[in-house]
This record gives sequence, C-alpha cells and structure tokens, in this order.
Amino acid sequence: GERRRRGGDGPRERPRERLRDRDPKLRQQQKTARGSGRVRTALVLIAAAAALALGLAAAVAEWNRWSEASRLVTPHPAPPAVPPGSTGPLSSPTYFWGTYRPHVYFGMKTRSPRAVVTGLMWLQHGGNLRHTTDQSDGVSRYGWLMHDGENFGVQEIRDEGLVLRTEFVKQPGGDHGGDWSWRVTVKMEGKGPAPLLSLFFYVATDGQGTLRPVLENGTRLAAVAGTAEELGDFTLTFLPPTEEGGEGHKYASYNFLAAGVPGLHRLTDLVRQSLRESSVFSPPGRTRRRYFGVSSTGGLPGESPRGQLLLHQVTLEPPAVLEVTLESGSAAGVRRRRLAGPTLSTALAQHVATFEQRFEDTFGLGARGVSLPQRRFAQAALSEMLGGIGFFHGHSLLRSEHQEEPVPGMESMLFTAVPSRSCFPRGFLWDEGFHLLLLSRWDPVLARDILAHWLDLLNADGWIPREQILGDEARARVPPEFVLQHSETPNPPTLLLALEQLLPDAPLPYLRRLFPRLRAWFEWLNRTQAGPEPFTFRWRGRDTDHERFLNPKTLSSGLDDYPRASHPSAQERHLDLRCWMAMGARVLAALAEHLGEPLTSYHDMAVALSDNDLLDQLHWAPELGTFADFGNHSMAVALRWHRAAPVPGRPPPAPQLRREVREAPRLQFVGALGYVSLFPLLLQLLQADSPRLPALLGSMRNEKQLWTPFGLRSLARDSPWYLRRNTEHDPPYWRGSIWVNINFLALRALHGYAQAAGPHQQHAAELYRELRHNLVANVFRQYEATGFLWEHYRDSDGTGQGCHPFAGWSALVVLAMAEDY
Repeated sequence: GERRRRGGDGPRERPRERLRDRDPKLRQQQKTARGSGRVRTALVLIAAAAALALGLAAAVAEWNRWSEASRLVTPHPAPPAVPPGSTGPLSSPTYFWGTYRPHVYFGMKTRSPRAVVTGLMWLQHGGNLRHTTDQSDGVSRYGWLMHDGENFGVQEIRDEGLVLRTEFVKQPGGDHGGDWSWRVTVKMEGKGPAPLLSLFFYVATDGQGTLRPVLENGTRLAAVAGTAEELGDFTLTFLPPTEEGGEGHKYASYNFLAAGVPGLHRLTDLVRQSLRESSVFSPPGRTRRRYFGVSSTGGLPGESPRGQLLLHQVTLEPPAVLEVTLESGSAAGVRRRRLAGPTLSTALAQHVATFEQRFEDTFGLGARGVSLPQRRFAQAALSEMLGGIGFFHGHSLLRSEHQEEPVPGMESMLFTAVPSRSCFPRGFLWDEGFHLLLLSRWDPVLARDILAHWLDLLNADGWIPREQILGDEARARVPPEFVLQHSETPNPPTLLLALEQLLPDAPLPYLRRLFPRLRAWFEWLNRTQAGPEPFTFRWRGRDTDHERFLNPKTLSSGLDDYPRASHPSAQERHLDLRCWMAMGARVLAALAEHLGEPLTSYHDMAVALSDNDLLDQLHWAPELGTFADFGNHSMAVALRWHRAAPVPGRPPPAPQLRREVREAPRLQFVGALGYVSLFPLLLQLLQADSPRLPALLGSMRNEKQLWTPFGLRSLARDSPWYLRRNTEHDPPYWRGSIWVNINFLALRALHGYAQAAGPHQQHAAELYRELRHNLVANVFRQYEATGFLWEHYRDSDGTGQGCHPFAGWSALVVLAMAEDY
C-alpha cells in the first residue's frame, strides 16, 4: 500500500541507480541537469517575485495617486467653521439678502447655493447694453458712495452723459429675509435732447424656484409671483416710472421677456439676442421713434434651460425715477406699509444719517479735522468694498502635482469681499486678509463670518486654493489659463493678520471652531513650503518656463513678477515667506493660549523665526546692505529676439523674445531691493534697537531706491529689473508701481517703531508722517480725478494703474487716514 501511494515500485528503479553509479559521465550529466533545474526554478521564482513586486509597486503607486486625488477633493474632517444653517434667513436675517453679485453693476441675491437673482441692465439706444462690470466697456465712473454691508446702499454710475443713481433698502420681517426696495433715478448731464433709455429689471432662477408673470394690459410686466426653497412665496413688483422728484406720471413704453436660462452667466447674451428694433416709442403729440425691445425667442439655441428669466423693460426719456419692491409672503402679517414712494424716501434718509454717524464713530475722521471731500472719499472707499462682497457656490478646478488630469474640487460656498468688481469679481486668498483688516473695524461680525467661510474651503490635506472660481458666473470672467488651481501652490497667510485683530473680542465658541482648521492650514504651509535648511522656506509654484521669462514669476507669493532667483531651484530661501510664517506662528501661539490649547510648538517656532541673529545668518546680504532672497541666481540675463529656423514651404516664423543667460547662475543672494527686502520691518520682526533698521529706513527714504512723493515703490529705481517687462506680453507689475497694501504694512510698522523706545524711534516717526501724507494725498487725488480707487499707482506721477475700481486692499487708505493700525 505504501508503494502504491508513492506511485511507484521500488525494485524497478534499482537498475537505473546501479547504472548511474557505474557511469561517472552520466552521473555528471544528471548533476548538471539537477543544477540547471534549480537555477531555472530560482529564476522563475525571482521573476515571479519581481513581477509581484512590480505589481505591488504599481498598485502602491496607483493607490497613492488615488489617495492623493481623493484627499485633494475631500473636505477637511474638522467640524465646519460656519455652522450649518447659520447663513439662512432665520439665523442670519441681516445678511441673508445683499448685493452679493459684485460682477454686475446692480443686482441682489441671497446667500443660497441656487439663489434667485435680481438685477438691472440698461441701454442708451445707439449705445451698448450694460450689465456686467467690465473695465473695457467705457463706463466713465461707478461705485458705491454709501453701503453699510447690511441694510442699505447708494451707488452712482456715469455712462456717456447718463447718470444713474441706484439705491436699495432692506426691511426685516417674516421667516425669509424680509422685504427690500430699489430706487433707480436717471438723468442726463448737460443740456440737449434726451436720448431714449431702456432699463431692464429682471429676476432669474438657477435650478430651483419658480416664477410666474403678472401682466397688466397684456404688455406690461407689473409683477412676478415667485416661490423658492429659502424664500418661500414672494412678489416682485415693478412700479410705474415717475418724474424726477418721485411725483407725476412719466410716459414710458414697455416690453417683457420670459425665457429659459441655460445658466446665469448667459443672461447678457440671452437678452442681447432677444432685442429687435421693432418697438415704437410714441409719446402723445411727439415724434414716434423705433427702439430695440426684447421679444421672446425661446432661449439660446442649442442650450438647455436650467432656470427661468422674467424681464421688465421700461423705455423712456430721462429724467425719471423707477422703483422695484420685493415683498416676502411670510412678512405680510408684520408689514405696516409698502416700502415705496415717501416711505422709501424716509427710510433712505434715516439710513444715510445712521451710516454717517456710524462712520464717524468708527473712524473719527471728522474729529481729526479731515475735510468733507476726503471724508466722502473715505466713505466711498469703505462702501465699495462692502458693496463688492459676494456669495459664490460651485467647484474649483484642481490639479495635483502628481496627476495630469484636473479634477473638480469639492462643492463649496464662499462669502467674501473681492479685489475688483471689474477685473477680479471673485475671492483671492491673500487679498482677503487685507480686506478683513478694514471690515473687522467696521463690522466684526461680518468679518468673522467671512473668515470662517474661507477656512471651510480647507481640504483634507490642509490646503486652500489661492483663487476661488466657484460657479459659472465666476468662471466666465476668468481667462482659461488661470482657472486651474495647483495643489502645491500656497498664498501668504494674511487671514492670520485679520485674526490677530479680531482675536480679543471674538466669542470663544467661534475661535474653537476655527482653531483646528487654522492649525491644519498652518501645518500644511510649514510642511509643503519648507526650505533647504531649518527655519527657511521656499515658495512652491514658480513658473517653470525659464526661457520665456526674464525672471520666472512667483504667483504663490502674491508678488507675481517681483524678481527672485533667476533659476528656480530647491536651494532657494524666500525672505517674505519666512516672515509670514513667523507672523503666523505668533498669532497661532496667541490663539492657542487664548483657548487653553497647547502652544509650545507655535511659541517655539515664533521665537526661532523672530530671532534676529538667525534672520541675519540666513537672509542678510552684506554685499547688498539689505535683507534678500537666496538662490541659484545670475544677474546677467536679458530678453533677446529670436527667430526659429524657417521650414521649407511654410511662412517664416514670427520672432520671439527669449531669455539669454550670459553668465552662469550660482548660489548667492538676490540683489533685488524692494518690498521683499522690507518684510522683516513690515511684519515687525526686527527689534526696535536692531542695527539693521537704519539700512531699511534709509532705503525707504532714498528717492533713488523706494521713496516717491506718492508712496513706496515696489522695486528700487536703481534695480536692473525696475520697470522691465517680463515677457513680450507681460508688462512690469511689482517692479516699481506703488501698492497700497504694502504701503499700509509699512505705515503700520513705522507707527509701531515710532511708539517703541529705541535709537531709531525719531527716524521712524518722521518717515511715518511723510509716508502717510504722501500715500493718502495721492490716492485721494486720483479718486477725485478719475472716480476710482486703483490697483496700483505709477511711481513717477502717482497716476492710477491696473484695474479700477479696485476697492480691495486699496481701501486700506481709510485705516491710514484714521491712523488705525
């Protein structure tokens, strides 16, 4: 049985064994065969193991890619900083309705993901349809003159001789945010025949809610009856126009449009396409005139509707006054009278008086002897920022440094101020910290709400995309190359500047909600932007096309084309980022102490990063006499025209500007004296008796370097990069212009050093007084001349440059006027 189980008969194998024993040659062949078999077996096992290892490696790599992509679009697990439901009509009625559409000249919506939106368009017949704010559309002036951020606002728009005054007032009541009313006053500047003017008042839905037209005489849209999830039932009423002064009937012609909307970003196109020159304006006893009136077209061809649009067109000759009222169905029981006519006039007058008193109580400009025109300017600067606050909903488009394909980010909501209604009507991370410095003085509750919304954008890794392009309306205003947000790219943590100001009076529950998110964000910055040596930092996300740029840009720093090391490398040490991290560690240590949380790590980091001796070792350049970046750098670079070799049978290629490097780069300090050099002073890391302060104060006051009669220029006039283009199509940006946000930090720091005992106290005080006067006087002068705050100012004559209106950080001039730092 044993033999059968083994499958063979023992005696039958013995002759073969005896033969093997007798034949040495055969024995050697058999031994070799056994060895080869073992080798083959080993090779098969090795190959299998290698294949398994490769498979495991590929699986691990794929897992890592999936995990990273997942974390990229996964919200941070900490409880939200904005509690669920806290922005709704019951818990936040004051801020529920607002002018939260900064990209249009006049419009309102709620803080709802799929909000019902309202707005105004106008058309001077013979001119262009106006709706969205665009710097190139030729509107000569516009902006909020008064806006309290809550209940009312007054705006003036000047467009080719036409003056529009838009006013709104909100009235609380009910469960859905209460009522509001608009008044639009139109008149012409100068004398002469008034042109025909059409005003288009509209209401539109974006995926939820229904609208029903209420017609009068079959042609005039007298009202819209609507319902929506967060608004309940409501009625929007278009009152007939009156003569200037609000009395007497005004002759007008009417058209209305009902259409499906493929998206709110297509509203202008939809209305423009529906215009036909077939309507007739025929006042009694006057000449009949044709004009462009809207007519239903069924929507935009080839695009499926996502919502509804109802539009009321009023065509008349200025001057005239028009009013629109929204009445909430749930407020009917508490409403005493409609907010229109004399009742609206009384409410507006009361709000104006309250605003002016609150402005004086907050900033004290009257008590300081500031002139009335300058006070009106300061009110307008604050109001334009408040009127530029928007509410956005949607997905960012994100890209990981380890993934080729972009992915849509998590669904997000953002309540934020914007840098510019015309150029940048969306949220920018580093801008918002500066915005909140002003907003926190005017309305700390509003500022805390905005800060919390920003921190809720944090993903699982602790990253916040630097530019927030949420929703179709926001994306429609962004060039395609700037839509994608890269996961390694940070922005300066300026939100912590604002938090430091808000900290003393903020409620503890609010701060406890913020703390884990702030900690995760700061740890992400500390981890991902670490430099080559301890206590050094390096901005990620610099431009990689070295041949294209005179100096590759560093958008992540916020200072875009400010000159850094000519050849980006892992050996760079960026001075401004190190200073931001020192400030951030200080603020987080103070917050942790305030909350009774462990603070040692933040405190130790703040101490180390504020150590003036260590700062000297890493960033003081003796040969330059200033603080500087360090990196792989060559001064001998220039842009030269190059023409590619011709290809037979094709047109000759156009010449291109390409960078030439005439001297190889080496590791050294970057000789670019400017805003970056000042950061140890700007964020007040230098001790009051620092031996480095005189050099920095001297550079600030030196007219060949940073000093101008209008403010501090961003790059020294004697720098080789001063006012130099970065590419053929890339004019200088942070290479000489005067920027209000950095000048404000300079004033803030100089004011601090002027208060601190030390050998440089008097010098700092003198510099502070001169700089404050120069900056405030020039920003006010340019506003008087143009009607706008500007993105930056030319260093040669103070002229406003870049985007306008730019009531983002340029509105910090209000705090400078109040000497409130």
